[in-house]
Amino acid sequence: MITENIIEAIDTTAQEQGQTIAYDELGKTQTYAQLKQYSDHLAAFIETLQISDDAPIMIYGGQQFEMIASFLGSVKSGHAYIPVDVNSADERLTDIVEIGKPAVVIAVDDLPVKIPDIPVINKAQLTKIFNTPNNFKMTHPVHDNDNFYIIFTSGTTGKPKGVQISHNNLLSFTNWVLGDEFNWQSESNVLAQPPYSFDLSVMDWVPTLVSKGTLKALPKTAADDFKTLFKVLPTLHLNKWVSTPSFADVVLLDPEFTQENHPDLDGFMFCGEVLTKTTAQKLLARFPKASIYNTYGPTEATVAVTGLKITKDTIENNDKMPIGYVKSDTKIIIQDSDGQAVPDGQPGEIVIVGPSVSQGYLNNPEKTSQAFTTVNGISAYKTGDLALRDKNGLLHYKGRSDFQIKLHGFRIELEEVAQQLQQSQWVDQAVAVPRYDADGKVKQLLAIIVAKNNNFEKPILLTTAIKNNLENIMMPYMVPSRFMYRDKMPLTPNGKIDLKGLIAEVNGHG
Repeated sequence: MITENIIEAIDTTAQEQGQTIAYDELGKTQTYAQLKQYSDHLAAFIETLQISDDAPIMIYGGQQFEMIASFLGSVKSGHAYIPVDVNSADERLTDIVEIGKPAVVIAVDDLPVKIPDIPVINKAQLTKIFNTPNNFKMTHPVHDNDNFYIIFTSGTTGKPKGVQISHNNLLSFTNWVLGDEFNWQSESNVLAQPPYSFDLSVMDWVPTLVSKGTLKALPKTAADDFKTLFKVLPTLHLNKWVSTPSFADVVLLDPEFTQENHPDLDGFMFCGEVLTKTTAQKLLARFPKASIYNTYGPTEATVAVTGLKITKDTIENNDKMPIGYVKSDTKIIIQDSDGQAVPDGQPGEIVIVGPSVSQGYLNNPEKTSQAFTTVNGISAYKTGDLALRDKNGLLHYKGRSDFQIKLHGFRIELEEVAQQLQQSQWVDQAVAVPRYDADGKVKQLLAIIVAKNNNFEKPILLTTAIKNNLENIMMPYMVPSRFMYRDKMPLTPNGKIDLKGLIAEVNGHG
Protein backbone atom coordinates (compact mmCIF):
# COMPACT_ATOMS: atom_id res chain seq x y z
CA MET A 1 0.00 0.00 0.00
CA ILE A 2 1.50 3.31 -1.09
CA THR A 3 1.57 6.06 1.55
CA GLU A 4 0.72 9.50 0.20
CA ASN A 5 1.03 11.49 3.39
CA ILE A 6 3.21 10.64 6.39
CA ILE A 7 1.28 12.73 8.94
CA GLU A 8 -2.16 11.50 7.82
CA ALA A 9 -1.01 7.85 7.85
CA ILE A 10 0.08 8.14 11.51
CA ASP A 11 -3.07 10.07 12.49
CA THR A 12 -5.27 7.45 10.78
CA THR A 13 -3.85 4.72 13.04
CA ALA A 14 -4.59 6.97 16.03
CA GLN A 15 -8.21 7.30 14.90
CA GLU A 16 -8.75 3.64 13.95
CA GLN A 17 -6.79 1.81 16.64
CA GLY A 18 -5.79 4.49 19.12
CA GLN A 19 -4.91 2.08 21.93
CA THR A 20 -2.09 0.47 19.93
CA ILE A 21 1.28 1.15 21.58
CA ALA A 22 3.29 3.59 19.45
CA TYR A 23 6.27 4.03 21.76
CA ASP A 24 7.81 1.86 24.44
CA GLU A 25 10.85 3.21 26.27
CA LEU A 26 11.93 0.38 28.59
CA GLY A 27 8.36 -0.32 29.67
CA LYS A 28 7.12 3.27 29.68
CA THR A 29 4.49 3.17 26.93
CA GLN A 30 2.43 5.66 24.93
CA THR A 31 -0.36 4.94 22.48
CA TYR A 32 -1.10 6.28 19.00
CA ALA A 33 -4.02 8.21 20.52
CA GLN A 34 -1.61 9.94 22.91
CA LEU A 35 0.81 10.63 20.06
CA LYS A 36 -1.95 12.35 18.11
CA GLN A 37 -3.22 14.25 21.11
CA TYR A 38 0.25 15.52 22.16
CA SER A 39 1.27 16.49 18.63
CA ASP A 40 -2.08 18.21 17.94
CA HIS A 41 -1.84 20.23 21.15
CA LEU A 42 1.73 21.27 20.38
CA ALA A 43 0.84 22.19 16.78
CA ALA A 44 -2.04 24.39 18.02
CA PHE A 45 0.32 26.09 20.47
CA ILE A 46 3.00 26.71 17.80
CA GLU A 47 0.34 28.32 15.60
CA THR A 48 -0.30 30.92 18.32
CA LEU A 49 3.36 32.02 18.26
CA GLN A 50 3.15 33.93 14.99
CA ILE A 51 6.49 32.72 13.65
CA SER A 52 7.35 33.01 9.98
CA ASP A 53 6.00 30.25 7.75
CA ASP A 54 9.24 28.61 6.66
CA ALA A 55 11.16 28.92 9.93
CA PRO A 56 12.28 25.57 11.37
CA ILE A 57 11.91 24.46 15.00
CA MET A 58 14.86 22.99 16.86
CA ILE A 59 14.07 19.99 19.08
CA TYR A 60 16.68 18.94 21.65
CA GLY A 61 16.70 15.67 23.60
CA GLY A 62 17.40 11.92 23.73
CA GLN A 63 15.27 8.85 22.98
CA GLN A 64 12.06 10.09 24.66
CA PHE A 65 8.53 9.84 23.30
CA GLU A 66 8.32 13.63 23.64
CA MET A 67 10.86 13.94 20.82
CA ILE A 68 8.65 12.11 18.29
CA ALA A 69 5.52 13.94 19.52
CA SER A 70 7.38 17.24 19.06
CA PHE A 71 8.56 16.30 15.55
CA LEU A 72 4.95 15.60 14.56
CA GLY A 73 3.63 18.72 16.32
CA SER A 74 6.16 20.76 14.39
CA VAL A 75 5.27 19.40 10.93
CA LYS A 76 1.52 19.53 11.66
CA SER A 77 1.90 23.26 12.24
CA GLY A 78 3.74 23.66 8.94
CA HIS A 79 7.33 23.81 10.26
CA ALA A 80 10.30 21.54 9.60
CA TYR A 81 12.11 20.33 12.70
CA ILE A 82 15.84 20.18 13.45
CA PRO A 83 16.61 17.23 15.76
CA VAL A 84 19.59 17.81 18.07
CA ASP A 85 20.87 15.04 20.32
CA VAL A 86 21.37 15.51 24.06
CA ASN A 87 24.96 14.29 23.69
CA SER A 88 25.93 17.05 21.24
CA ALA A 89 28.89 19.28 22.05
CA ASP A 90 27.97 22.83 23.16
CA GLU A 91 29.74 24.30 20.14
CA ARG A 92 27.66 22.15 17.80
CA LEU A 93 24.48 23.42 19.44
CA THR A 94 25.45 27.05 18.98
CA ASP A 95 26.54 26.36 15.37
CA ILE A 96 23.15 24.80 14.59
CA VAL A 97 21.30 27.75 16.12
CA GLU A 98 23.45 30.18 14.14
CA ILE A 99 23.15 28.34 10.78
CA GLY A 100 19.63 26.90 11.13
CA LYS A 101 18.01 30.07 12.56
CA PRO A 102 15.21 28.18 14.34
CA ALA A 103 12.20 30.28 15.35
CA VAL A 104 11.63 28.22 18.51
CA VAL A 105 13.65 25.71 20.51
CA ILE A 106 11.88 22.82 22.24
CA ALA A 107 14.08 21.46 25.03
CA VAL A 108 12.88 17.96 25.94
CA ASP A 109 16.12 17.77 27.98
CA ASP A 110 17.74 20.75 29.72
CA LEU A 111 19.86 22.84 27.36
CA PRO A 112 23.54 23.06 28.35
CA VAL A 113 23.92 26.54 26.81
CA LYS A 114 21.94 29.76 26.93
CA ILE A 115 20.18 30.52 23.65
CA PRO A 116 19.43 34.24 23.59
CA ASP A 117 16.78 35.92 21.40
CA ILE A 118 14.88 32.70 20.60
CA PRO A 119 11.90 31.45 22.62
CA VAL A 120 12.72 28.19 24.42
CA ILE A 121 9.98 25.77 25.51
CA ASN A 122 11.35 23.76 28.43
CA LYS A 123 10.27 20.32 29.63
CA ALA A 124 7.72 21.62 32.16
CA GLN A 125 6.13 23.99 29.64
CA LEU A 126 6.08 21.25 27.01
CA THR A 127 4.28 18.85 29.38
CA LYS A 128 1.70 21.53 30.10
CA ILE A 129 1.20 22.21 26.35
CA PHE A 130 0.81 18.48 25.63
CA ASN A 131 -1.88 18.21 28.30
CA THR A 132 -3.85 21.37 27.50
CA PRO A 133 -6.93 20.45 25.42
CA ASN A 134 -7.72 22.47 22.30
CA ASN A 135 -9.65 22.03 19.08
CA PHE A 136 -6.78 21.72 16.65
CA LYS A 137 -7.64 21.47 12.96
CA MET A 138 -4.74 20.78 10.65
CA THR A 139 -4.89 23.45 7.95
CA HIS A 140 -1.33 23.94 6.69
CA PRO A 141 0.91 20.97 7.56
CA VAL A 142 4.24 20.33 5.87
CA HIS A 143 3.51 18.73 2.47
CA ASP A 144 4.96 18.12 -1.00
CA ASN A 145 8.30 19.91 -1.33
CA ASP A 146 8.14 21.66 2.05
CA ASN A 147 11.00 20.70 4.37
CA PHE A 148 9.95 17.94 6.77
CA TYR A 149 13.19 17.78 8.72
CA ILE A 150 16.66 19.33 8.62
CA ILE A 151 19.47 17.12 9.89
CA PHE A 152 22.89 18.61 10.51
CA THR A 153 25.74 16.41 9.31
CA SER A 154 28.43 15.69 11.84
CA GLY A 155 31.32 17.29 9.95
CA THR A 156 34.34 17.00 12.27
CA THR A 157 36.04 19.71 10.26
CA GLY A 158 34.38 23.06 9.65
CA LYS A 159 30.79 24.01 10.41
CA PRO A 160 28.02 21.39 10.22
CA LYS A 161 25.70 21.52 7.18
CA GLY A 162 21.91 21.36 7.52
CA VAL A 163 20.50 18.82 5.05
CA GLN A 164 16.93 19.76 4.05
CA ILE A 165 14.63 16.77 3.55
CA SER A 166 11.16 17.43 2.15
CA HIS A 167 7.91 15.54 2.66
CA ASN A 168 8.24 14.21 -0.91
CA ASN A 169 11.84 13.06 -0.25
CA LEU A 170 10.64 11.21 2.84
CA LEU A 171 7.71 9.58 1.00
CA SER A 172 10.07 8.16 -1.64
CA PHE A 173 12.20 6.58 1.10
CA THR A 174 9.31 5.34 3.28
CA ASN A 175 7.39 3.70 0.43
CA TRP A 176 10.56 1.89 -0.63
CA VAL A 177 11.26 0.53 2.87
CA LEU A 178 7.64 -0.58 3.29
CA GLY A 179 7.50 -2.06 -0.23
CA ASP A 180 8.31 -5.64 -1.24
CA GLU A 181 12.06 -5.40 -0.91
CA PHE A 182 12.51 -5.58 2.85
CA ASN A 183 9.56 -7.75 3.91
CA TRP A 184 8.57 -5.20 6.59
CA GLN A 185 5.30 -6.39 8.16
CA SER A 186 2.86 -3.90 9.65
CA GLU A 187 2.56 -3.79 13.45
CA SER A 188 6.22 -4.80 13.91
CA ASN A 189 8.23 -4.13 17.08
CA VAL A 190 11.21 -2.10 15.87
CA LEU A 191 14.42 -1.15 17.66
CA ALA A 192 14.84 2.64 18.01
CA GLN A 193 18.47 3.01 19.06
CA PRO A 194 20.26 5.58 16.83
CA PRO A 195 20.00 9.18 18.10
CA TYR A 196 17.30 11.22 16.37
CA SER A 197 19.94 13.65 15.11
CA PHE A 198 21.36 10.78 12.99
CA ASP A 199 19.23 10.10 9.93
CA LEU A 200 19.54 6.33 10.42
CA SER A 201 16.81 6.88 13.07
CA VAL A 202 14.44 7.86 10.23
CA MET A 203 14.76 4.25 9.03
CA ASP A 204 13.25 3.08 12.31
CA TRP A 205 10.69 5.64 13.42
CA VAL A 206 8.99 6.72 10.18
CA PRO A 207 8.30 3.28 8.58
CA THR A 208 7.28 1.92 12.01
CA LEU A 209 4.69 4.61 12.75
CA VAL A 210 3.39 4.65 9.16
CA SER A 211 2.84 0.86 9.38
CA LYS A 212 1.11 0.77 12.81
CA GLY A 213 4.18 -0.66 14.56
CA THR A 214 5.70 -0.07 17.99
CA LEU A 215 9.01 1.72 18.51
CA LYS A 216 11.13 0.01 21.17
CA ALA A 217 13.34 2.86 22.29
CA LEU A 218 16.77 2.10 23.69
CA PRO A 219 18.16 5.16 25.50
CA LYS A 220 21.91 5.79 25.24
CA THR A 221 22.44 5.05 28.94
CA ALA A 222 21.08 1.52 28.41
CA ALA A 223 22.89 1.02 25.08
CA ASP A 224 26.26 2.12 26.52
CA ASP A 225 26.18 -0.18 29.55
CA PHE A 226 26.77 -3.75 28.32
CA LYS A 227 25.20 -5.38 31.35
CA THR A 228 21.98 -3.39 31.00
CA LEU A 229 22.00 -3.73 27.21
CA PHE A 230 22.30 -7.52 27.21
CA LYS A 231 19.62 -7.82 29.90
CA VAL A 232 17.15 -5.44 28.22
CA LEU A 233 17.31 -6.63 24.59
CA PRO A 234 15.46 -9.97 24.99
CA THR A 235 12.64 -8.17 26.84
CA LEU A 236 11.92 -5.96 23.81
CA HIS A 237 10.46 -8.82 21.70
CA LEU A 238 11.87 -7.24 18.55
CA ASN A 239 10.77 -8.08 15.00
CA LYS A 240 13.02 -5.57 13.21
CA TRP A 241 16.51 -4.39 14.03
CA VAL A 242 17.80 -1.06 12.65
CA SER A 243 21.35 0.03 13.53
CA THR A 244 24.88 0.60 12.33
CA PRO A 245 27.00 -2.53 11.93
CA SER A 246 29.21 -1.22 14.79
CA PHE A 247 26.28 -1.42 17.21
CA ALA A 248 25.52 -4.98 16.07
CA ASP A 249 29.19 -5.86 16.72
CA VAL A 250 28.78 -4.67 20.31
CA VAL A 251 25.66 -6.78 20.81
CA LEU A 252 27.30 -9.84 19.24
CA LEU A 253 29.78 -9.80 22.16
CA ASP A 254 26.92 -11.35 24.11
CA PRO A 255 26.83 -15.10 23.33
CA GLU A 256 23.13 -15.04 24.32
CA PHE A 257 22.26 -12.78 21.36
CA THR A 258 20.75 -15.61 19.30
CA GLN A 259 17.56 -16.55 17.45
CA GLU A 260 16.59 -18.78 20.38
CA ASN A 261 16.51 -15.81 22.76
CA HIS A 262 14.98 -13.48 20.12
CA PRO A 263 12.53 -15.84 18.39
CA ASP A 264 10.55 -13.05 16.65
CA LEU A 265 13.54 -11.12 15.30
CA ASP A 266 13.25 -11.68 11.55
CA GLY A 267 14.94 -8.67 9.93
CA PHE A 268 18.17 -6.70 10.36
CA MET A 269 18.54 -3.40 8.49
CA PHE A 270 22.01 -1.87 8.35
CA CYS A 271 23.12 1.52 7.10
CA GLY A 272 25.62 4.23 7.95
CA GLU A 273 28.88 2.32 7.50
CA VAL A 274 30.42 -0.76 5.89
CA LEU A 275 28.88 -4.11 6.81
CA THR A 276 31.85 -6.46 7.16
CA LYS A 277 31.95 -10.09 6.13
CA THR A 278 32.65 -11.07 9.76
CA THR A 279 29.56 -9.31 11.12
CA ALA A 280 27.33 -10.70 8.35
CA GLN A 281 28.64 -14.26 8.93
CA LYS A 282 28.09 -14.08 12.70
CA LEU A 283 24.55 -12.76 12.32
CA LEU A 284 23.53 -15.36 9.74
CA ALA A 285 24.94 -18.12 11.94
CA ARG A 286 23.12 -16.89 15.04
CA PHE A 287 19.85 -15.85 13.34
CA PRO A 288 19.14 -18.47 10.67
CA LYS A 289 15.48 -17.36 10.37
CA ALA A 290 16.24 -13.64 9.95
CA SER A 291 16.87 -11.67 6.77
CA ILE A 292 19.89 -9.36 6.84
CA TYR A 293 19.77 -6.28 4.62
CA ASN A 294 22.69 -4.05 3.78
CA THR A 295 21.68 -0.57 2.62
CA TYR A 296 23.58 2.50 1.52
CA GLY A 297 22.81 6.18 1.22
CA PRO A 298 23.93 9.61 2.35
CA THR A 299 21.82 11.93 4.54
CA GLU A 300 21.49 14.13 1.44
CA ALA A 301 19.43 11.47 -0.37
CA THR A 302 17.14 10.59 2.58
CA VAL A 303 18.77 7.79 4.58
CA ALA A 304 19.32 5.10 1.91
CA VAL A 305 18.88 4.47 -1.81
CA THR A 306 20.30 0.97 -2.34
CA GLY A 307 19.63 -2.34 -0.61
CA LEU A 308 20.48 -6.02 -0.73
CA LYS A 309 19.51 -9.12 1.21
CA ILE A 310 22.73 -10.73 2.40
CA THR A 311 22.79 -14.51 1.89
CA LYS A 312 25.42 -17.23 2.40
CA ASP A 313 26.20 -16.88 -1.32
CA THR A 314 26.75 -13.14 -0.97
CA ILE A 315 29.22 -13.77 1.85
CA GLU A 316 31.05 -16.54 -0.02
CA ASN A 317 31.41 -14.54 -3.23
CA ASN A 318 32.45 -11.16 -1.81
CA ASP A 319 35.22 -9.93 0.48
CA LYS A 320 33.03 -7.06 1.57
CA MET A 321 29.29 -6.92 1.40
CA PRO A 322 27.87 -5.24 -1.73
CA ILE A 323 25.65 -2.22 -1.01
CA GLY A 324 22.88 -3.50 -3.25
CA TYR A 325 20.65 -2.45 -6.11
CA VAL A 326 19.31 1.06 -6.47
CA LYS A 327 15.65 1.62 -5.61
CA SER A 328 13.29 1.71 -8.57
CA ASP A 329 12.50 5.47 -8.60
CA THR A 330 16.19 6.43 -8.46
CA LYS A 331 19.19 6.30 -10.78
CA ILE A 332 22.84 6.02 -9.82
CA ILE A 333 25.55 7.28 -12.15
CA ILE A 334 29.15 6.18 -11.54
CA GLN A 335 31.43 8.92 -12.87
CA ASP A 336 35.14 9.70 -13.13
CA SER A 337 36.86 12.80 -11.76
CA ASP A 338 35.97 14.70 -14.94
CA GLY A 339 32.25 14.02 -14.44
CA GLN A 340 32.04 11.45 -17.24
CA ALA A 341 30.05 8.24 -16.66
CA VAL A 342 32.32 5.18 -16.50
CA PRO A 343 31.39 1.74 -17.87
CA ASP A 344 30.25 -1.07 -15.56
CA GLY A 345 33.16 -2.78 -13.84
CA GLN A 346 35.10 0.45 -13.33
CA PRO A 347 35.11 2.38 -10.04
CA GLY A 348 34.05 6.01 -9.82
CA GLU A 349 32.05 8.48 -7.75
CA ILE A 350 28.41 7.73 -6.93
CA VAL A 351 25.99 10.39 -8.17
CA ILE A 352 22.40 9.85 -6.99
CA VAL A 353 19.54 11.12 -9.16
CA GLY A 354 15.97 10.86 -7.95
CA PRO A 355 13.03 12.00 -5.82
CA SER A 356 14.69 11.37 -2.45
CA VAL A 357 17.57 13.78 -3.17
CA SER A 358 17.57 16.89 -0.96
CA GLN A 359 17.24 20.37 -2.44
CA GLY A 360 20.48 21.28 -0.66
CA TYR A 361 21.95 22.65 2.55
CA LEU A 362 19.99 25.15 4.63
CA ASN A 363 21.27 28.73 4.27
CA ASN A 364 24.43 27.52 2.51
CA PRO A 365 24.23 28.20 -1.23
CA GLU A 366 27.99 27.79 -1.74
CA LYS A 367 28.21 24.22 -0.38
CA THR A 368 24.89 23.39 -2.07
CA SER A 369 26.16 24.38 -5.49
CA GLN A 370 29.32 22.28 -4.99
CA ALA A 371 27.48 19.04 -4.15
CA PHE A 372 24.05 19.28 -5.80
CA THR A 373 23.12 19.47 -9.45
CA THR A 374 20.35 18.27 -11.75
CA VAL A 375 20.36 15.53 -14.37
CA ASN A 376 17.61 15.86 -17.00
CA GLY A 377 15.76 18.19 -14.67
CA ILE A 378 15.88 15.79 -11.69
CA SER A 379 17.74 16.59 -8.45
CA ALA A 380 21.14 14.92 -8.17
CA TYR A 381 23.78 14.68 -5.45
CA LYS A 382 27.51 14.03 -5.85
CA THR A 383 28.28 11.83 -2.87
CA GLY A 384 32.09 11.71 -2.71
CA ASP A 385 31.62 7.95 -2.23
CA LEU A 386 33.29 5.56 -4.65
CA ALA A 387 31.66 2.43 -6.04
CA LEU A 388 31.76 -0.04 -8.89
CA ARG A 389 28.68 -1.44 -10.63
CA ASP A 390 29.09 -5.04 -11.80
CA LYS A 391 27.50 -6.57 -14.90
CA ASN A 392 24.39 -7.55 -12.88
CA GLY A 393 23.77 -3.97 -11.77
CA LEU A 394 24.97 -4.72 -8.22
CA LEU A 395 26.88 -1.91 -6.52
CA HIS A 396 30.12 -2.51 -4.63
CA TYR A 397 31.27 0.27 -2.29
CA LYS A 398 34.91 1.33 -2.68
CA GLY A 399 35.25 3.84 0.13
CA ARG A 400 35.33 7.61 0.40
CA SER A 401 37.19 9.68 -2.14
CA ASP A 402 38.46 11.80 0.79
CA PHE A 403 39.76 8.66 2.57
CA GLN A 404 42.04 7.86 -0.34
CA ILE A 405 45.71 8.52 0.22
CA LYS A 406 48.87 8.31 -1.88
CA LEU A 407 51.86 6.53 -0.32
CA HIS A 408 55.08 5.89 -2.27
CA GLY A 409 53.12 6.67 -5.44
CA PHE A 410 50.39 4.10 -4.74
CA ARG A 411 46.78 5.16 -4.36
CA ILE A 412 45.50 3.46 -1.20
CA GLU A 413 41.92 3.26 0.07
CA LEU A 414 41.94 3.41 3.90
CA GLU A 415 38.70 1.47 4.19
CA GLU A 416 40.03 -1.27 1.93
CA VAL A 417 43.11 -1.69 4.14
CA ALA A 418 40.81 -1.94 7.17
CA GLN A 419 38.65 -4.56 5.41
CA GLN A 420 41.70 -6.67 4.61
CA LEU A 421 43.14 -6.40 8.13
CA GLN A 422 39.83 -7.70 9.44
CA GLN A 423 40.31 -10.94 7.52
CA SER A 424 43.04 -11.99 9.96
CA GLN A 425 41.93 -14.53 12.54
CA TRP A 426 43.46 -12.33 15.27
CA VAL A 427 41.63 -9.11 14.38
CA ASP A 428 38.23 -8.11 15.71
CA GLN A 429 38.12 -4.50 14.45
CA ALA A 430 40.64 -2.49 12.47
CA VAL A 431 41.17 0.92 10.93
CA ALA A 432 44.04 2.26 8.85
CA VAL A 433 45.17 5.84 9.38
CA PRO A 434 47.79 7.95 7.61
CA ARG A 435 50.51 9.92 9.38
CA TYR A 436 51.52 13.07 7.51
CA ASP A 437 54.85 14.87 7.34
CA ALA A 438 55.30 18.65 7.73
CA ASP A 439 54.45 19.16 4.05
CA GLY A 440 51.14 17.33 4.37
CA LYS A 441 52.38 14.28 2.47
CA VAL A 442 51.64 10.80 3.80
CA LYS A 443 54.83 9.38 5.33
CA GLN A 444 53.43 6.31 7.10
CA LEU A 445 50.36 4.08 7.24
CA LEU A 446 49.30 2.92 10.71
CA ALA A 447 46.93 0.15 11.74
CA ILE A 448 44.82 0.61 14.87
CA ILE A 449 43.44 -2.74 15.95
CA VAL A 450 41.11 -4.28 18.51
CA ALA A 451 42.55 -7.81 18.72
CA LYS A 452 40.68 -11.02 19.44
CA ASN A 453 41.61 -12.94 22.59
CA ASN A 454 45.08 -14.40 22.14
CA ASN A 455 48.06 -15.76 24.06
CA PHE A 456 50.82 -13.75 22.38
CA GLU A 457 53.27 -12.54 25.00
CA LYS A 458 54.19 -9.34 23.18
CA PRO A 459 52.41 -7.07 20.68
CA ILE A 460 55.22 -7.62 18.16
CA LEU A 461 54.41 -11.36 18.07
CA LEU A 462 50.74 -10.58 17.48
CA THR A 463 51.70 -8.17 14.69
CA THR A 464 53.85 -10.85 13.03
CA ALA A 465 50.98 -13.36 13.24
CA ILE A 466 48.54 -10.86 11.65
CA LYS A 467 51.00 -10.07 8.85
CA ASN A 468 51.49 -13.81 8.19
CA ASN A 469 47.70 -14.26 7.99
CA LEU A 470 47.47 -11.53 5.38
CA GLU A 471 50.47 -12.39 3.25
CA ASN A 472 48.38 -13.69 0.36
CA ILE A 473 45.55 -11.19 0.81
CA MET A 474 47.20 -7.78 1.02
CA MET A 475 49.43 -6.13 -1.53
CA PRO A 476 52.76 -5.43 0.21
CA TYR A 477 52.45 -1.65 -0.30
CA MET A 478 49.13 -1.68 1.59
CA VAL A 479 50.49 -3.34 4.73
CA PRO A 480 50.71 -0.71 7.50
CA SER A 481 54.24 -0.10 8.77
CA ARG A 482 53.10 0.21 12.36
CA PHE A 483 50.43 -1.65 14.36
CA MET A 484 48.80 -0.15 17.47
CA TYR A 485 46.43 -2.05 19.76
CA ARG A 486 43.37 -0.81 21.66
CA ASP A 487 40.71 -2.34 23.86
CA LYS A 488 37.97 -0.61 21.89
CA MET A 489 37.45 1.83 19.02
CA PRO A 490 36.34 5.42 19.63
CA LEU A 491 32.89 6.02 18.16
CA THR A 492 31.23 9.20 16.91
CA PRO A 493 27.95 10.27 18.58
CA ASN A 494 26.22 8.42 15.72
CA GLY A 495 27.87 5.12 16.65
CA LYS A 496 30.33 4.93 13.75
CA ILE A 497 34.07 4.39 14.23
CA ASP A 498 35.58 7.88 14.53
CA LEU A 499 38.12 7.63 11.70
CA LYS A 500 38.59 11.39 11.35
CA GLY A 501 39.21 11.64 15.10
CA LEU A 502 41.83 8.86 14.95
CA ILE A 503 43.57 10.54 12.00
CA ALA A 504 43.70 13.80 13.99
CA GLU A 505 45.02 11.93 17.05
CA VAL A 506 47.92 10.16 15.32
CA ASN A 507 48.89 13.44 13.71
CA GLY A 508 49.06 15.23 17.04
CA HIS A 509 45.79 17.19 16.70
CA GLY A 510 43.78 15.01 19.08
